[in-house]
Amino acid sequence: MTIDEQISYLKKGAVDLIREDDLRKKLEMSAKTGKPLRVKLGADPTAPDIHIGHTVVIRKLKAFQELGHTAIFLIGSFTGMIGDPSGKNSTRPPLSREEIDTNAETYKTQIFKLLDPEKTEIRFNSEWMDKFDAADFVRLCSRTTVKQILERDDFEKRLREERPISLHELLYPLVQGYDSVALNADVELGGTDQKFNLMVGRNLQREYAQEPQVILTTPLLEGSDGVNKMSKSLNNYIGIDEAPNEMFGKVMSISDDLMWRYYELMTDVTPTEIAKMKTSDENPRNLKVNLAKHIIKDFHSAEDAKRAEEDFIARFVKKEIPDEIEEKSIVSGIYNLADLMTQTNLATSKKEAKRLIEQGGVKLNGVKISNTSAEIDLKDEILIQVGKRKFLKIKSE
Repeated sequence: MTIDEQISYLKKGAVDLIREDDLRKKLEMSAKTGKPLRVKLGADPTAPDIHIGHTVVIRKLKAFQELGHTAIFLIGSFTGMIGDPSGKNSTRPPLSREEIDTNAETYKTQIFKLLDPEKTEIRFNSEWMDKFDAADFVRLCSRTTVKQILERDDFEKRLREERPISLHELLYPLVQGYDSVALNADVELGGTDQKFNLMVGRNLQREYAQEPQVILTTPLLEGSDGVNKMSKSLNNYIGIDEAPNEMFGKVMSISDDLMWRYYELMTDVTPTEIAKMKTSDENPRNLKVNLAKHIIKDFHSAEDAKRAEEDFIARFVKKEIPDEIEEKSIVSGIYNLADLMTQTNLATSKKEAKRLIEQGGVKLNGVKISNTSAEIDLKDEILIQVGKRKFLKIKSE
């Protein structure tokens, strides 16, 4: 790739790039000297497993790796004991070293589903932070001001709401920033919620007479409900260790609009190819099948993706359903599933509709729906099944 092509490839799906001119200069120097850039992605091992929302930024690290640069996956074995305050309205309980060590081993296994283990540096920030004494911390704190730290949105909000901020939380951005100094990072990656911490690292590198790192942030992926950030607690996630069939079904359950977001952030399909698909006459269901296979291939294999498709067709497309199914036509648009069930007499009330959904008794186009807030983008025709015997085809007018 030319430098322009590399930058375009790396920017795909990104939110912030600070600064593009700096990245261009670093890439040109790397090409000239043959010295790869050191690209850092840090993660606190707060949970023992990862869902695909976590991998949006890992895919970006993989992109740099594919271009020949050094991918550094930094596990926050020290910062995990502080607790990242990003996006939190209250102090997060710090993890114990035992919890961190256990979760870190799981992380290492899972990230290599995407990254090349032979070309990835796995580092732990306890390597240098455990060596810090009280005087070292004082010197690190002298590199910034209280005003700079309190400018962080999370802290400002908690101050306004008179919520407590523990002193150790104020140290978190400094410690994460120092990681970039310790690793002499050329580029640091992170979600948009990490932008403040990444900027602190850029500033600290200047303080320590290093060339400041380039910052590239990625968006937070919406879950299968299309509304909230992907989260296990909201049950709107797709786990990377889930069985291919389970992953396939979950991808098929997302809305047509959300499908494009997943194409952008979870595949290597180019923006030009995505634009062509959007304007094509291809059935959205087929495009979603293609998306599911892309995602499964990354975390399992192409063969697993093909088998998952075949299984899905056998179970949901070719399965026995009544020869005669009641049909109704309603105005096209976006509908809440519970409201739609009530409107079409599949449930006597919205309360009953939600109960049926929660109990796993509702399927949309053969896919079980468990989210009571699910929204349906009615464009063509859908098949809703309630229980084993109640079917209804709904066509858009």
